Amino acid sequence: MIYKNFDQLIGRMGTGKGGKRIVAVMAAEDSHTLEAVCQAARVGAVEPLLIGSKDKMSEQLMLLGERPADYALVNAETPEEVVFRAAALVNAGEAHFLMKGLIPTGEMMKHLLNEKCGFRTDAQLSHLGLVHIPNYHKLVGITDSALNIRPDLAQKKGMIVNAVGAMLRMGFDEPNVAVLAAVEQVNPKMPETLDAAELKRLNEAGEIAGCVIEGPISYDLAICKESAALKGYASPVCGEVDLMVAPDIAAANILLKALRYSAEASSAGFVVGGSVPLVLTSRAAEVGSKYLPILLAAAASA
Repeated sequence: MIYKNFDQLIGRMGTGKGGKRIVAVMAAEDSHTLEAVCQAARVGAVEPLLIGSKDKMSEQLMLLGERPADYALVNAETPEEVVFRAAALVNAGEAHFLMKGLIPTGEMMKHLLNEKCGFRTDAQLSHLGLVHIPNYHKLVGITDSALNIRPDLAQKKGMIVNAVGAMLRMGFDEPNVAVLAAVEQVNPKMPETLDAAELKRLNEAGEIAGCVIEGPISYDLAICKESAALKGYASPVCGEVDLMVAPDIAAANILLKALRYSAEASSAGFVVGGSVPLVLTSRAAEVGSKYLPILLAAAASA
């Protein structure tokens, strides 16, 4: 399916298989996190399981006009206990994905990547962002603007596998993937073009399945059929891209922020490659920027 916007994707969740998805929220003690989780719960496809200080969570829920008795609260006092409780719930099949609350990212990841938690898999951890650009006809993914700083070929392959798998679970059609570069020709002085060509070859050889990969390809050709036609560049990905793979974190971060602040785009994302999706937002993030990733991660966990 092609999703024109986030509302269309969210609307599909109520008809998805597997029923309501349960999110284990780690350190659910701040108002922004709780408000976003409660908002996601009202959509009907997400059920929150709140982990942290029971007294603090109850207090914050009441300040939001919510009844603590309406929510499942799991008491845990230390960051380590919070993370291990959340991981245990996932491993027991009692939660389908995770969300970070009022806990430093570094401390959370240190505990979450502990072998006992079972979150780490053989896959590459990566971030998938979905973007709604007003003048583009469908949602488009970007990877990786948050985790992998200078990914090598193997890491880029893992990022694509993660993103494609998540998008297929969310109901996207087979994604068209653009491995971005500044030019469309392979240039030994530009390593990202070599990686792009090899990723395309691996896709054609069946080693990266479930998608169509094009690269190296510049952003304008990936997003605009007219630009591709003017340059004589023929590919089914041109003007129909579903996922863009940036050469490094700087390029992905700049692209995402340029779209948000200069093209009125909206975006949301989450971490893939673990045993379950992980919503990883800043503690200072506003409610709106936490609400969408919860619903997207829920869809990707189905």
